[in-house]
Amino acid sequence: MQHMQITGWGKAVPDRVVTNAELAEKFDIDEEWIESRCGIRERRWVRDGETTASLAVDAGRAALEHAGLTADDIAHLVVATATPEQPSPATSAFVQHELGVAGSAHDVNAECSGFMYGLVHAYALMRVDPRPILLIGTDTHSLTANPEDRDLGILVGDGAGAVVLTPGESDWVLGWDLGAEGRWTSSLQAVCGGSRMPPSKEAIDEGLHYAKINGNEIYLNAVRLSVATARRTLDNAGVEVEDLALVIPHQANIRIINSIASHAGLDPDRVFTNLERYGNTASASIPIALDEAVGEGRIQQGDLIMLMGFGAGMTWGSMVLRWGGESKEAA
Repeated sequence: MQHMQITGWGKAVPDRVVTNAELAEKFDIDEEWIESRCGIRERRWVRDGETTASLAVDAGRAALEHAGLTADDIAHLVVATATPEQPSPATSAFVQHELGVAGSAHDVNAECSGFMYGLVHAYALMRVDPRPILLIGTDTHSLTANPEDRDLGILVGDGAGAVVLTPGESDWVLGWDLGAEGRWTSSLQAVCGGSRMPPSKEAIDEGLHYAKINGNEIYLNAVRLSVATARRTLDNAGVEVEDLALVIPHQANIRIINSIASHAGLDPDRVFTNLERYGNTASASIPIALDEAVGEGRIQQGDLIMLMGFGAGMTWGSMVLRWGGESKEAA
């Protein structure tokens, strides 16, 4: 039975920068209030012609190049997204074609937990089929938010992040946890466009195809569920919170991140954030942050790191990794 390691990573963000000043003027609010409320100073939004799939392709190429592999080497492509290219077929089909991936392709949708769900799924797949996997988290929520919705409009950013997973003799994964509480579907939802409410002129005229957020519901559940999943994963991994060199949470809102850190006993200096520059990029936030954390030297060989996400539904997922796997001395 083969183990899983991460051998490539990359990101792609649009070059269009949307500042707090721009949104403050649009929504007639104070610029400093935006940053104090969510910790975001600017975010990236797609331009005409840029899509969920095009960002995924760019991030995937970057990760493949870093891993020293080509698309022909990839046995399975997994795309985590809640803003698909179109209702059908899956976004992964477009990405597979553009990249030229030789193997299978499928989507995962757990909203902002999508990358964590995809990572655990890839880990399980690696156990039964030890060949390279390309996992991409990609979202363009700027296109699904109501242009008049201040609460969601100040939060969302667009982007994609990717990792290449390959088999290895040493397992990087020490523990993980996934879960969902489907009674909280109202926390963030776009009600029009599926079988429950097929698209219609009337529904679109009412704006029911746009995503709508219940901020208080998200905040309370995100903190509660994230603290719980962190504790379960630490127990599964057999490590203490003090052993973690770095925690990379979903980049949703700085107040949520700070509250999670406080309640879970995480050292704030060991919690990586970059949402001040990108906003909430949903499924892309953790792999984008991972790419930057490694690039900034925040993760070193042998470090214990935790990846942790939550999303609408509500969903959650976390994983503890030893970067580089167990050393011979540790083994």
